[in-house]
Amino acid sequence: MTLPEIDNDILKVILISILILIGGFVASIWLFQILKKILKKYKNPAFKRIASIIQYPFKVLVLLVALNFVRVHLQSSILIEGSNFGQLFYILFLTVITWLAISVVKAVKAVIIANYDVGIEDNLKARKIHTQIKVFERIAVVLIVFFTIAMALLSFEAIRQVGVSLLASAGIAGIIIGFAAQKSISMLLAGFQLAITQPIRLDDVVIVEGEWGKVEEITLTFVVVAIWDKRRLVLPVTYFIDTPFQNWTRQTSEILGTVFIYVDYGFPVERLREFMTQSLSENPYWDGKVNVLQVTDCTEKSMELRALASAKDSGTAWDLRVKLREDLIEFIRINYPDYLPQNRLKMEEPKS
Repeated sequence: MTLPEIDNDILKVILISILILIGGFVASIWLFQILKKILKKYKNPAFKRIASIIQYPFKVLVLLVALNFVRVHLQSSILIEGSNFGQLFYILFLTVITWLAISVVKAVKAVIIANYDVGIEDNLKARKIHTQIKVFERIAVVLIVFFTIAMALLSFEAIRQVGVSLLASAGIAGIIIGFAAQKSISMLLAGFQLAITQPIRLDDVVIVEGEWGKVEEITLTFVVVAIWDKRRLVLPVTYFIDTPFQNWTRQTSEILGTVFIYVDYGFPVERLREFMTQSLSENPYWDGKVNVLQVTDCTEKSMELRALASAKDSGTAWDLRVKLREDLIEFIRINYPDYLPQNRLKMEEPKS
C-alpha cells in the first residue's frame, strides 16, 4: 500500500466521521422538533416541559453515539490504538444515560403533579400525590446513581479482582456493614414507609415537640417542619414512625377552634350564646358550620364556658379564635362587668 493510498483512506475516515457527527447533531434536533409538535397537542402545560427537561441529555447521548462511531472508524484505520478510549466512552455512556434517566424521572413527576394543585382550598388529595411522587423521585434518583456508580466501578479490572477476593469474607463484612449502617438503612426504609403509609403529607399541620407548624419538606432521611414563627424544625423520618404526634389535617383541612371563657355563677349564658351567633356571622374567618357555647366545667370560684367554632383550615382557625375571644371578652366587659370571676370572702362577726 502506497503513502497516497494511506492518505486517501485517512481522508475518507475523517470525512465519514465528520458526516456522522453532523448527522447525529441534525438527528437530535429533528427528533426534538417532532417531539415538541406532538406535545403541543396536549393542553396540559406539563407536557410542554418534557422536551425541555430531557432534550439536553438526549442530544448529548446522540452525539456520544456519533463520536463512538468515529472512534471505531479511527481505531480500525490504526489512527488510535489501545482500549483506554473504549473505557472512557463506556464511563461517558453511563454518565449520560444516568443523566437522561434522572431527567425522565423528573419529567414524569412534572406531568403527574401538574394535575394536582396544592393551592386550592380542598388540597388533601393534591398534597398526598405531591408527597408520594417527590419521595419516590428521590428514591429513584438514589437507585439510578447507585447502580451507575456500581457499573462504572465494575468496568475496571482491578476493582473486579478486589471484589472477587472479598467474596470469601463477604459474610463477616456484611455483618459489620449492617451494624455500622443500621441507622442509615432504617432511615431509608422509614422514608419509603412514610411515602406509602403517609402519616404526614406536604403542607400538613402538625404538633411536634410542642411546636405548631406545617410540613414543608420530606426527604428520605429527614422532615422539615416550618414553625409558625418562621423557625424550621428538622426531624429524622423515624420520628414520625416511632413517636406519637398530632396531625390536624390528616383527613381534612377543616378544624374546630376552641375558646375558653371564665365567668361568675350568676352570668346569663344564653345572652352570650345569642351574641356569639351574631359575632360569628360578622366574622370573616368562620365557615358557617359549627357554633356552640357550653358550660364545660365549674370550680368553687367560676364557671368555664367553651365556645366552639369551625374554620376551613388551621391558619384561619387561629385568626377565628383570636377574634372570637376578643369579641366575647368585650361583650362581657361592657354588658356584664359584675359577672367576671370573683373571689368571695365570708366575713364572720366576732364572738362576744
